[in-house]
Amino acid sequence: MNIAVTSPSFSRHPILQKKVLELSPKTKLNTTGIRLKNNDLFEYIKNYEALIVGLETFDKTLLSRLPKLKVIAKYGVGLDNIDLEYCKKNNIHVAWKGGVNRLSVAELTLGFFLSLTHNLYQTSNLLKDGKWIKSGGFLLSQKTIGIIGIGHVAKELVKLLKPFGCKILVNDIINQDGYYQSQNLIKSSKKDIFKQSDIVSLHTPLTKQTFHLINKDTFKLMKENSFIINTARGDLINLKDLETALFNKLILGAAIDVYDQEPPICDKLLSHPNLINTPHIAGNAKEAILAMGTQAIIGLKEYYNV
Repeated sequence: MNIAVTSPSFSRHPILQKKVLELSPKTKLNTTGIRLKNNDLFEYIKNYEALIVGLETFDKTLLSRLPKLKVIAKYGVGLDNIDLEYCKKNNIHVAWKGGVNRLSVAELTLGFFLSLTHNLYQTSNLLKDGKWIKSGGFLLSQKTIGIIGIGHVAKELVKLLKPFGCKILVNDIINQDGYYQSQNLIKSSKKDIFKQSDIVSLHTPLTKQTFHLINKDTFKLMKENSFIINTARGDLINLKDLETALFNKLILGAAIDVYDQEPPICDKLLSHPNLINTPHIAGNAKEAILAMGTQAIIGLKEYYNV
């Protein structure tokens, strides 16, 4: 079994290192800490038939240059960085399991909810600057929450929100009426979610339909004291429009863990005091990293039937 691991975080994890080297002792690990791209990525993987990949882009152009490639095991849950149609047509197996890190992402999302509503982030930063501002925000309890994309993470978030007694509006392209009824969720249009919600939380994959789902027109619909949260994919929000919305006070605040380019280069946006910005850590709780890596290895074992 000829394996190359492109993901730096997988490659540097001691338990995952041990597990994958037990599977294939000659496995190539990317321990540089650098996310490979373009020709550097090609040169790293060109002679391998099995890959464990993270967020690197595997488009048609790259995949067509890899005639030896048989299987890609995904370390993580999103597949928008892999050209699945090309893989299917060319018999490249993609080993993947959804929702492995769902609790990690859901917990961070709830943390964003509480940090924004109670001014934890803002007042902490003010106090570091010597400013004693006792602005405690408002309760999360009983507020209206809008969730767009009702997959694994969103369902965990619904569980976590139960003690707060929130009114939860939901929207998804898949019919899940039975689940909505069982959880007392309100099926809503995106427009109604934007207009009515105190907090809008995004949990959709990135597709042509969801690219820049949140934009200047969306912010015009939202309440001035509302928040937007994105722990899904960076391009779901037009970050230039988010910057405008925050600085023009169209919304009260936001929290983002993902960006259209990573690391981000939107310095003005990141400087806004009512924006919480984290470096794509939502799914990176220690337990989630181990679970995602283990699942990628299981995917290879199942493919090779070992």
